[in-house]
Amino acid sequence: MSKEIDFHFKRPEDSPGYLLGQLTMLWQRKQKKVLDPLNLTQTQFILLAALGWLSKQNNAVTQIDIANQSNADRMMVSKVLRTLEDKGFLTRKEHKTDTRAKTITLTKNGETVLQTALIEIENADIEFFTSINVDLSKFNSTMAKLVAKHKED
Repeated sequence: MSKEIDFHFKRPEDSPGYLLGQLTMLWQRKQKKVLDPLNLTQTQFILLAALGWLSKQNNAVTQIDIANQSNADRMMVSKVLRTLEDKGFLTRKEHKTDTRAKTITLTKNGETVLQTALIEIENADIEFFTSINVDLSKFNSTMAKLVAKHKED
């Protein structure tokens, strides 16, 4: 039966989706090693980092802002932010002008954990992505173009 299955690519290594999936799994495994001691998952880290970026420009960051910044599902963001609040990394308060929204703020503990995680993750990323002497600037530019092109899909 399997001999009848028709693949577009002759080998798995010819498929960009397969390769991206494999690379993502390995990269996530490396990030997990870094984040586990900080009591963070990769998703929690991404949302904390999004909050950190947004907080540099805005004092009234909302869950929607974080979801948009991280390209994440809004319901998932809400659940993960509740978990991060339970861990003491952030607070969620009623928005001053929008009764449907909550303002999200890092706590001092959240700032400390995020700063530590950023250092560890950035070092792990540099090690992971430059291990084959890839031009990181071009690689990032290509990924950013793909994100922008498919963001609204």
